[in-house]
Amino acid sequence: MTATAVLTARALLLDMDGTLVNSDAVVERCWRRWADLHGLDGDQVMKVVHGRQGYASMALLLPGRPMEHNHADNARMLAEETADMDGVVAIPGAAGFLASLHGLPHALVTSADVALSTARMAAAGLALPDLRITAESVGASKPDPEGFLKAAAELGVAPADCVVFEDSGAGIQAGRAAGMRVVGVGPRAGSHGPDVVVPDLTEVRVEALEDGTIGLYVG
Repeated sequence: MTATAVLTARALLLDMDGTLVNSDAVVERCWRRWADLHGLDGDQVMKVVHGRQGYASMALLLPGRPMEHNHADNARMLAEETADMDGVVAIPGAAGFLASLHGLPHALVTSADVALSTARMAAAGLALPDLRITAESVGASKPDPEGFLKAAAELGVAPADCVVFEDSGAGIQAGRAAGMRVVGVGPRAGSHGPDVVVPDLTEVRVEALEDGTIGLYVG
């Protein structure tokens, strides 16, 4: 691979869905069923839901709806998604990329809960990072930066020294709001202003540098 850009970081923070795992088939099935139940246009719903926790997407799609209803629907949908692994696969290059991070500071930062993230990573044949920030870890969904900031704090790394890997508008916005640089992964990422965009993780290489930082080569 010929590198066309280089970033350096002290920690890498990784989204899951759309970044490490392609779960689009399940997300489409579950959210289009939900859209039908509520008389919403499925295509419009799909433009909102990627990257956010379910209750946060519902709040945008059904403004004024009592939040407790959103949380109840969210819990049901998480259970549905956790039971449905049909079509869940690794993003190309994800396994090798994760293996290359062994011994380097990194974390998973996902809007999925523990059960769903564990199931999807397993279905995709991917190893879970030691540090995982899940839905249970935070009080606010992406695009709020809480999850990324919490991961940086737990790793003991300043936000400005972190690089985020994300695919969705909400996730890229969260990384930006945290004061971090962002590598966009896949077709959704490019229109949301990441620092660098790659089609998948086969286009990424990391290297531990002599000064203790991580060299990130993409392109």
